[in-house]
Amino acid sequence: MTELSAADIERIFRDEYGRAVAVLARVFGDLDVAEDAVQDAFSKAVEKWPTEGIPPSPAGWIITTARRRAIDRARREAARSAKHAEAGLLHSTPTAAPGPDTLDSPEIPDDRLRLIFTCCHPALAPDARVALTLRLLCGLTTAQIARAFLVPEPTMGQRISRGKRKIRDAHIPFRIPTAGELPERLDAVRSVVYLVYTEGHTATGGPSLADADLCVEAVRLGRLLTALLPDDSETTGLLALMLLGESRRAARTGPDGELVLLGDQDRSLWDRELIAEGQGLVRRVLHRNRPGPYQIQAAIAAVHSDAATAEDTDWQQIVALYDLLLAATPTPVVALHRAVALAEVDGAAAALEIVDGLGLDRYHVFHAARADLLRRLGRHSEAITAYDAAAARTENAVERTHLLRRREALQRSLT
Repeated sequence: MTELSAADIERIFRDEYGRAVAVLARVFGDLDVAEDAVQDAFSKAVEKWPTEGIPPSPAGWIITTARRRAIDRARREAARSAKHAEAGLLHSTPTAAPGPDTLDSPEIPDDRLRLIFTCCHPALAPDARVALTLRLLCGLTTAQIARAFLVPEPTMGQRISRGKRKIRDAHIPFRIPTAGELPERLDAVRSVVYLVYTEGHTATGGPSLADADLCVEAVRLGRLLTALLPDDSETTGLLALMLLGESRRAARTGPDGELVLLGDQDRSLWDRELIAEGQGLVRRVLHRNRPGPYQIQAAIAAVHSDAATAEDTDWQQIVALYDLLLAATPTPVVALHRAVALAEVDGAAAALEIVDGLGLDRYHVFHAARADLLRRLGRHSEAITAYDAAAARTENAVERTHLLRRREALQRSLT
């Protein structure tokens, strides 16, 4: 046994919660039973470990304790309602759930992979997929998830409950998809992980620009997926994209929490270890010559991270990469970001001509990009109107403040 600190138990909870829930879900076939048992086991750990110390295999202790509690619950329910099926479960072989001596079994990663695919099953609503992933794989509380996505806690609780109920009632299996199902299902999993990251990177609303906890959890899921699927280039590309985004976190806001745009960031604050890791992953997957959207976006982020100053940015290469991304994902949003890069190569007028044809009126970034291009062209009155439109369409207080400050500065220049 070793001594316990608050940081130790927090780390163990983060690292092992999803694994334990995945194992218990496979054994008992019920997400509620699995989650309740694992939470009970961690509560027991909080009681025992401060005095007894951390066991040699904390994950094994949690899984074993949780399994016993789930069996006790099944035994009580069987006694109350004479459910012979649950009673029969009590006599299943104990090897169905690994103990401390079997935690390195290949089954363990498979259990987590099964749970990820179950949480992201296409039969579930997209918001339920995100909520279940954060709840069951990351161990975030309902309140934490609700705060991150700006909904009341009861609403988020209902989403999670509906998702679990759908899995149970539709008999969605706890399994890895077949080879034929994998491409569509894996894309859904990646989409959920990236949605978690993008919400953390720039929150939909609220008083802060970002939610660091969501970013951390998304990167954690990305690392898990990449470890479990090392030959999937798009999954590796997604991890690289998130790492390169995270490398700039400390530079994205100023002393008072204000937004600092990429070109104005203090690049000495960028995390060079994350940049090196992300760039290494980009090189590895691009050598396979099977580029997909996440890989291309990661390559764009890698080019930005190569530049010692904003002026050193290789905009020609970035535009070329956006050309590839637009061919792979021909959406107005990608076209918008390509146009912003194109402005650095062919000028603001060429970019504005593209932007004005995109029809993204509800998207605040569209109006912010137009405002910047109009400002650069000296069309200040139109730029002010565009800044107003952008500010009116974002619920993020930091973004709104930034846009209104730019508008006010421009307004002062006209007087």
